[in-house]
Parts: sequence; C-alpha cells; structure tokens
Amino acid sequence: MSVKKKTLTPEAMLRDALVPEEEQPYQVPGNWAWTRLNTINSNKARNIIPNKHPEELFELYSVPSFSEEKPEVILGAEIGSNKQLVSNNDVLLCKINPRINRVWIVGQNNGYRQLASTEWIVIKPQEVMEPQFLLYCLRSRYFRNLLTSNVSGVGGSLTRSRPKEVELYPVPIPPLTEQKRIVTRVESLLDKINQAKELIAEARETFADRRAAILAKAFHGELTKKWREQNPDNESAETLLERIKEEKAKLSNGKGRKQAELPTIDPPYELPKGWCWVRMGDIVDVNPPKIGISDLSDEQICTFIPMSSISAETGSITAPEQRIFSKVKQGYTNFLKGDILFAKITPCMENGKCAIANELINDFGYGSTEFYVLRPKDGINNRYIYHLVRSEKFRIDAKYVMTGAVGQQRVPKSFLENYIIALPPELEQNEIVKIIDDIVEIEDKINSIIKMEDTIELFINSVLTKAFRGQLGTNDLREESALKNSKGNYFGAACKR
Repeated sequence: MSVKKKTLTPEAMLRDALVPEEEQPYQVPGNWAWTRLNTINSNKARNIIPNKHPEELFELYSVPSFSEEKPEVILGAEIGSNKQLVSNNDVLLCKINPRINRVWIVGQNNGYRQLASTEWIVIKPQEVMEPQFLLYCLRSRYFRNLLTSNVSGVGGSLTRSRPKEVELYPVPIPPLTEQKRIVTRVESLLDKINQAKELIAEARETFADRRAAILAKAFHGELTKKWREQNPDNESAETLLERIKEEKAKLSNGKGRKQAELPTIDPPYELPKGWCWVRMGDIVDVNPPKIGISDLSDEQICTFIPMSSISAETGSITAPEQRIFSKVKQGYTNFLKGDILFAKITPCMENGKCAIANELINDFGYGSTEFYVLRPKDGINNRYIYHLVRSEKFRIDAKYVMTGAVGQQRVPKSFLENYIIALPPELEQNEIVKIIDDIVEIEDKINSIIKMEDTIELFINSVLTKAFRGQLGTNDLREESALKNSKGNYFGAACKR
C-alpha cells in the first residue's frame, strides 16, 4: 500500500524555503528574504559524453577560464571527458581553488548544444532570482568567504568547494524589480571602475616608458647639456679615470694580478665633451674583499639585508633585519655603507632588486649571497652607478648573459666588470644624479597615485557588499515583498525543491 505524500501548505513551503532568523548572516531590508542556494536552483543534472557525438560541434565552458567569458566551439571528438549540459542564463560557479573569483553566466547559444566542465557548480535560477543578480552575489566578498572557509584538499589549485555544502549557503533575495535595479547600478559602477583600470594601465605604461627615456637622456648627457654650458671648466672624465688608476696601482703596490688585455672599446654613440667610455670594473669594485672586523664581539648586533628586504618597485631597503655577528660572519655577503647591492639571480635581477646600503649599524652589514656588491671608487657617485645598473636597459643586457639552470640563472661577475658605460666628470655625475633623483621622486609620487589595483579591488568589494545589504540607495520598501513572485505566489511555492 503506497503512502500518500503529504502536501505542504504555502505557509509550510515558505518556512521550509527561508533561512531562520538566527542563521541569517546579516540584516537586510524588510522586503528582502534569506534563502539557501539550493532553494532557488532548479537545475537537474544532465551529463553527456561528448566523444560519443564525434561530429557534433559544442560550445564548451571550460575551466580554469575561457576567452572573454565566451565558450570554445569544439568537436565532440576532441572533448575527452564527461561534461554537463547547460543552457542560457545558467550560472556557473567554479569549485576549483575558490580563492579565484570564477563565476560566469551561460550566454545565448549559437545553434550548438552547450557544455560545462564538471568542475562548475551549475545553478539554474528560479523565477524569483535574476541571473545577473545571482552572479554578482556569488562574486561578492560575503559569498567568497563562505567558499574559501570550507574546502577539501590541500594547496591553492588543489582545493575544492564542497558542492553539497555550497548548496546550503544562504543568499539574500530582494524583490525582482529591486534585483534588476541593483544589477543596473552595479554594472554602471563596474563600467566606471573598468575605465579607471584601463586609464591606470595606460598611465603605468607611460610612466615606465618615461622613466626609461629619462635615464637614456641622462647617460647620453642630454639632461646636463645646459649645465655644461654654464660650467665649462671641469676636470674631464679621462683625468678622473687616470687618477683612479693611479690610486689602484698605489694600493696594489705592484703586487696585483696581471689582467688579460681587453679589446679597445668601440663607442656605442658619441659622448659630450669631457666624458669617456669605461668598463665598469675600471671604476667600481665588484665584490670587494671583506672588511677586517676580527675584533668585533660575536654578540654585536649587525644589520642584515635579505633579498626580500629590497623593494623591486622603489629600489629601496625596507625592514632590514638585525642579527648577532656570530650568525652572519660566515656564509653571507659583507658590505659597507654606500655600497650598491645588485641581485644577480633570476627573477630578482629582472624585477629590479637593487639598492644602496645606507643606515647600517656600525656602517657595515651582511646580506644574501645572491647579491653582487658594487663599491664605486673615489670620484664616482654611487647613485650614478645605482641608476645605471637599475635601468631597464642594463637589466635586459644582463638577462641575455645569465647562466645556470632554469630558475637558478645568475648574472656572471665578468658581465658587470666588462660592461661599457659612459662616464661623466665627477661634478657632472653629481648634477645628473640630482636631476634624476628629483625627477624620479616626482614620478614615484605620480606612480603611487596611479597604482591603485588594491584600492580598486576594495572599491569593487565595497560596491558588492552594499548591493547585497540593500545599501545602494535603490531599494523601495513600498514594493511587494520578495516572499511573493511576479505571479503573486508565495516564495516557497515558487521554489519547490
């Protein structure tokens, strides 16, 4: 004898469909309601094995992404695994690595059957839910926090949301007319944000190009053309170079190792009067000998600079560490105040990790063995060398000569020692550095303004947070409650599970 299934009253359906007040995540306007995701989802699993239809073309929504939210049109024979059949306005929520905000809507088909990877949770919204409203709701910080707080698996790309639990997550439902107003308002705001992003990207690209142009002019002598006209009687760079060589000979006392004869420098371009071409090793000591500090107590506090303390963006040292001398005197790179620290390993070198070591305890410090220490000779402005080795051109040239295994490639010391640079007179070096520093300071301030990705993401999150709390100024409490649909049926009756 069969048991007749009990028919629920509309009121019972309503109670069954709604989230109890004590379980509601936050307060919403009085004519809104809280329900669970599975209540509004009318999707019935429809799986298909595409390669059983080898000649049929399908539109495939794949994971992790597809071009511009558009599916790929592909033959069934080329789709190897089981897929889900989907249709227009289905909302796809990716369950792989939920930290990545992947939520899409299936678009109008072009005459092909539409498929989605089994890594999507497919939601077919009931008539009480506007698909685009649901999409933004699932992309909101509130819902993203739910997803990321309850996953299976370990590691970023290996974590997955649990579909059975996702179905029970609460979602807010305003009246349909309010959902449409929210969507219009959100899309208007996001359009403006996207326009701002494009402008920022263009500004940053211009910023990088402008900085490269400034440095190119500096090393060609164009920034100081007027200064040279006003200061014609300066010691030439050749005289400065001879003085450096003489000082080097005195220090070696004739005991220095005889160096191999290098080919004559072929000038890359014409230099201003008073300048000369030199190899960096002529005016800079690359990895000079360690300083004598044998009398220092093992308990003495020293400055220690790991690679992570050098900002690739600003070329400055941030948050240097303090360690006791006994922990750093062996196995680390030693340097003095005013030395230039140049990252020799990939990708740090390409990213611009290079800084001048200042504000060191007792004027010396230690750091990563992946630094080259550059110590300019007397008469060579350390900031002139710093700007040169941190320039994009220098880093591109260095990248071409890196050696070693992939991921562990390094710039050879010989590259730095033999790199040909334009050397201005000492006073002109100082003037060039002053001009570059002034320009870069202004440029950095501009860049800090245009670098707003984090701020923009915060603004997007703020917009979505307000949208799903009824705080965008679009809600009208005089409208019929979300508990009734457009046909006047109670919410629960329209959302039978």
